[in-house]
Amino acid sequence: MKFLILALFVAGAYSCGLPTYPPVVTRVVGGEDVRAHSWPWQVSLQYLSGSTYYHTCGGTLISNEWVLTAAHCIGSRTYRVYIGKHDLSANNEAGSIAISPERIIVHENWDSYNIRNDIALIKLSTPVTFSNTIGAACLPNAGEILDDGAPCYVTGWGRLWTGGPIADILQQALLPVVGHSTCSRPDWWGTLVTTNMICAGGDGELASCNVSLMTRSEMKSCGSLQCRHRLCVFLLSLTLVAPLSSVRETLVAP
Repeated sequence: MKFLILALFVAGAYSCGLPTYPPVVTRVVGGEDVRAHSWPWQVSLQYLSGSTYYHTCGGTLISNEWVLTAAHCIGSRTYRVYIGKHDLSANNEAGSIAISPERIIVHENWDSYNIRNDIALIKLSTPVTFSNTIGAACLPNAGEILDDGAPCYVTGWGRLWTGGPIADILQQALLPVVGHSTCSRPDWWGTLVTTNMICAGGDGELASCNVSLMTRSEMKSCGSLQCRHRLCVFLLSLTLVAPLSSVRETLVAP
């Protein structure tokens, strides 16, 4: 519990969820380039192949030394976390830094078959300094659920369309919250969704996968869902079907 309090204190001390450059958010449904560094907690998790690192998943900076990502993104590879990035094609981008993990914690109850507890934490080998390009997202209060239709956004560098190229410029897309009564219908996710999960999207065309855009028929775990609330941005769910409580449970893991 002491560790949890410390992690939240560090994020709060630097005004979590309040970027120097506020995002230009609209209700336009569809992926679009973000304003540079307007989601300063967005990170690129990259793996080493040969002598080159490649983007594999997104993640969210939740303190100056912890990153939240998906359990399915973690394997036996060598990783690094790129923080403060806007354009993945730009080398030595101003305001960005690549840091190796000191420790990676995958949720002990991660279930890849039923897509349960798809959460992992990465402790950075060196604490990052918050700046105009790097900041932490806020974690929501336990049990906090937004109203059906509340505007939330998914961000990342995933594929722009099924089988298409990976975006170089960080993308954002509007994904409104969908209530459990709708999300659990047979023509939606059915029994796969529990009351501990948050659903978003619902236009039948747009959702996210590995922080990329995908059609709803491509059932996989998904990207960071971020919602503007009380002038802050809260990370509500690592995936569209991840238990919110798992975030806090994992934070206090030994």
